[in-house]
Amino acid sequence: MTKKFFKFVLQSIAGMVGVSVYILADTFFISMHSGADGLTVLNLVLPVYGVIYAVGAMIGIGSATRYAIRKATGDKHIDFYFTHALLWDIIISVPFILLGIIAPEWILKIMGANQTIAELGINYIRIVLINAPLFMMNYAFTAFARNDNASTIAMIGSLSGSVFNIIFDYIFMFPMNWGLAGAALATAFSPVVTMLVCCTHYLHENIRKVKMRIFPSAVICENKKYTSIKFRWTIPSVHHLFSCCKLGVSAFVGEISSAVTTTVFNILILGIAGNIGVAAYGVIANISIVAMSIFNGISQGVQPLISNSYGNNDKKQVKQLLKLTISLCLLVEIMIIASAWGATDFLIGIFNREGNNELVLYAHSGMRLYFLGYLIAGINIILIAYYSATDKAALAFIASILRGAIAITICAVVMSNIWGIKGIWLSFLSAELITFIVIMVKMLTRRDNY
Repeated sequence: MTKKFFKFVLQSIAGMVGVSVYILADTFFISMHSGADGLTVLNLVLPVYGVIYAVGAMIGIGSATRYAIRKATGDKHIDFYFTHALLWDIIISVPFILLGIIAPEWILKIMGANQTIAELGINYIRIVLINAPLFMMNYAFTAFARNDNASTIAMIGSLSGSVFNIIFDYIFMFPMNWGLAGAALATAFSPVVTMLVCCTHYLHENIRKVKMRIFPSAVICENKKYTSIKFRWTIPSVHHLFSCCKLGVSAFVGEISSAVTTTVFNILILGIAGNIGVAAYGVIANISIVAMSIFNGISQGVQPLISNSYGNNDKKQVKQLLKLTISLCLLVEIMIIASAWGATDFLIGIFNREGNNELVLYAHSGMRLYFLGYLIAGINIILIAYYSATDKAALAFIASILRGAIAITICAVVMSNIWGIKGIWLSFLSAELITFIVIMVKMLTRRDNY
């Protein structure tokens, strides 16, 4: 089990870090092309990404988790979950598409953009919103692959999409001179690459049947266990959607928390330090995405194993997996904080192509104070994912909404009024500490053996 644990987790981390790396590539190329104003645009659009990713994660990961639990119990009527998730992704993406067509500038101004920033970012946010269904469906493709014993393919798909994004970021922005719109197009097309790679798993059995028809005399000896996931039409069901989404709510809040945090921080920082302060926070937020992706990778990697053990009623193995995951998480937390403190100026310099001293001033202290939150954040993410994987949706929701919206908002507002911008940076640590205390109280008062 330990070998399987590290295989699933490391592959999941690689896939998630790959996704975060192309966000960093966006940040790097945008900073080269448009300087601090470009970073401000990107940081104002990050909450929009967060909402799209959150909905996609809730539907995709929730549906895949429900699929894994029912599969472990021996249920044979589970082949509709994948297509059902994709259909709901398309349906729910319609409002995002309409906003992208009708009101992209309005969205930017709501996020705090002035006229200059809005004009620079209008095409970027339009492309992001119109391509929302691709971002959302991408979660279903990778989550179902991981839960169907194809974690390697999910990892390769994610990394392939990231490599595509990085290469075409440069091509679209500079040789083709499309600027920020080019960065948005590269980002929008990258999920297509990931989904095509994942299709090699979902369509493997169909491809094999075609080969057998073309070469009927061929003897194909394979030990592969074929997927039970099918592309087949199913009527969208609100009942099934809610049944799945309640297991994906922790993934939803995990993603939406970055949107909430970024929005609240942007508003508060704009009032204290203006656009340069927001640009500095943009550097911190984008580097933070890499750290967060590692913990999300750990949680999503271990989820299929915990769900399978839970479905088989193997309580001992569930506990062993939780202990192993927390031990790994503690090690990663120490490494992340050491890296943030040891390479602060180097990391800031990568994205400060203009050599803006004011940006460095805000980002240096901001990064060191903000990253202290990772002393606790990783453990909270793992415990929330554990609740979801063991069908404890209510507990997962309470902890998720607390750390993702309530605690961080209250801490940021209160502490910024007391300590200014330093209070904003420290509010992440405070919110995670409050969430951890609540989770511990809940765990100690539970009556079951999980």
